[in-house]
Amino acid sequence: MIPWKTIKKKLIHTQPPWLTVEQHEIELPGGRKIPDWPWIITPDYVNIVAQTRESDFLFFLQTKYGLEGESLALIGGFVEPGEMPRDAARRELLEETGYEASEWIDLGRYLVDPNRGIAHGNFFLALQAQKIVDPTADDLEEQQMIRLTLKEMKAAMDRGDFKVLAWAACVALALRNDRLSR
Repeated sequence: MIPWKTIKKKLIHTQPPWLTVEQHEIELPGGRKIPDWPWIITPDYVNIVAQTRESDFLFFLQTKYGLEGESLALIGGFVEPGEMPRDAARRELLEETGYEASEWIDLGRYLVDPNRGIAHGNFFLALQAQKIVDPTADDLEEQQMIRLTLKEMKAAMDRGDFKVLAWAACVALALRNDRLSR
């Protein structure tokens, strides 16, 4: 298969560090050109399903600007420039919950929208997490940390309580992992 070619890029809007919008002129393998292909650049991010030493899971009950009502949410945030995703995951777990995990399982790196850009989501399962400090998160959303058992987490998935696709996908991948304490 022949990849598409980028002929030129035009900056439409930038709002660092959150968003850059470009217009690309692209050429398809057959030679057809599309002069106004939208391309969106946002920072890569991490999402973490964290299991404590007591075998329960850490989540947030929170609101988001673009969601109706409350949602169960994962621990996560942006990967800082020059930071490796696993390091970002460790940092976010500590900042948002005060927990540190001794075991980390990489659940994969996924492109959010391969035709429009957006970001890469990096998913992790953190095991044997224990609280070592108070959280220092500066999240904008109102949120409350909650602990769920494995059974409660599965039921929350079945009910659709994780209202963001990345969160639901990360939980589903974690549930498939053989290392998860049952």
